[in-house]
Amino acid sequence: LAALAVSPALAHHPMGGATPTTLAQGLLSGLGHPILGLDHLAALIAVGLVASRFASGTLMLPVLWIVGMGVGAFVHMRGIDLPAGELLVAASVILIAALAIWRPALPLPALGALAAAPGCAHGHALAQAIIGPDRIVVGAYLAGLVAVQAAVMVGATLLARRLFSVESGSPLPLPLRAIAAGLAVVGVVFLASALPGAA
Repeated sequence: LAALAVSPALAHHPMGGATPTTLAQGLLSGLGHPILGLDHLAALIAVGLVASRFASGTLMLPVLWIVGMGVGAFVHMRGIDLPAGELLVAASVILIAALAIWRPALPLPALGALAAAPGCAHGHALAQAIIGPDRIVVGAYLAGLVAVQAAVMVGATLLARRLFSVESGSPLPLPLRAIAAGLAVVGVVFLASALPGAA
């Protein structure tokens, strides 16, 4: 129900759509933006679920996501536009959730690439909230983004392993695949909202 009530056009960070102007505002915005944006949060949880299937993926996939996010943010701050950015963000949620559901026979490095590329799209979108302020504000915003995204992804990984005893290389248990399916639905709703001509 929450997914049906959202729209990608809504600003989802603590400043209520205003650009942060102080160090504290930059940090708070960076910490809050990925959590208050349902599409970003769904993607982070999905990455955590995929990472839970690999002993070495606990840190590798989140790190590659964050590297991709940094590249996307840098590209946006250099004034380079990413065509169909909202569509790419929504599609990435669906893609990562599908990886959690179906357990494709892909090696961990390939899954890493599939984490970094969506991370880039999300980083580009997240950087839209920070264009203009001083470097110290940008730095605080990026530090907040890195901290909260790492916490959500690694937290989801460890929680999945602890609660459901996920074993390395094995498919996710049915409850976790059901959660991943719900995350995919979030992506579908955002994708439909981002399509040209959508209300």
